Amino acid sequence: MTLDQLPIGQTRRIAAVGGQGALRRRLLDMGLTPNTTVTVQKAAPMGDPIELRLRGYELTLRLDDAREITLREDGA
Repeated sequence: MTLDQLPIGQTRRIAAVGGQGALRRRLLDMGLTPNTTVTVQKAAPMGDPIELRLRGYELTLRLDDAREITLREDGA
């Protein structure tokens, strides 16, 4: 499952961060690293972007970028 598929209110741990070059570096710099717990807080009216809660702060992320984040299936 990827981060863009996680329903609102659900929590999972990040398994892997995909992407290439600058995109991958930006995702990692924002704190989206493997084994980090992430919760989808809410989504914009049209579904894009989504608001995440991780590491004690909120982060807004486009769905295209969220597709690069693979989640562990065993939950948080």
